[in-house]
Amino acid sequence: MKDLSNYRKSYEKSELLETTIPEDPINLFHRWFYETEEQSDTEEVNAMTVSTIGLDGFPKARVVLLKKFYEEGFVFYTNYESEKGKAIEANPNICLSFFWHSMERQVIIKGIAEKTTSSVSDGYFDTRPDGSKLGAIVSNQSRVIASRTVLEEKLKELEQQFQGKEIPRPAFWGGFLVRPIEVEFWQGRPNRLHDRIRYQLQEDYFWKIERLAP
Repeated sequence: MKDLSNYRKSYEKSELLETTIPEDPINLFHRWFYETEEQSDTEEVNAMTVSTIGLDGFPKARVVLLKKFYEEGFVFYTNYESEKGKAIEANPNICLSFFWHSMERQVIIKGIAEKTTSSVSDGYFDTRPDGSKLGAIVSNQSRVIASRTVLEEKLKELEQQFQGKEIPRPAFWGGFLVRPIEVEFWQGRPNRLHDRIRYQLQEDYFWKIERLAP
């Protein structure tokens, strides 16, 4: 048995105060995102955990890459027929979370997911390297396969098929826009008295800001 009770760290890098935050969470997320990108050695700042409620009734979390964020919400791309895609189709209430260890910060976003338009999905798919485009076509994501060889052989076939040709986006692959209804910002502080600020979207599209006990 490995005893982890003595694993401790004092968080002392920053603070999160009501007097220095904007009125909406997207602006604060923007600030934190680029501070992390510029001031730390964090790789893939856009890596986030997407949590869904599966068709089996269990929650499941996995790491994916955020590809865009703006006033409307947060965008990522996936196979719509994957376990994740089917879970979102059945229950679009999902959670996104970011943990930027080097900045002692965490962001938790509750939101409602919806598919992006075909033009948005097409636009992003067109920017991907050909290998990534073919990989999206090859993989029946989340399905059981006999071996890796199955994927590699199918990829070789597609490479020959599309050599010198444009690779179209498959209909089963595209984006999700997550429209936030609640965003919590966590800043580590000494003595475990962490700062937690929660934004909750109100019916009049006003963001209610509250401090939570750590």
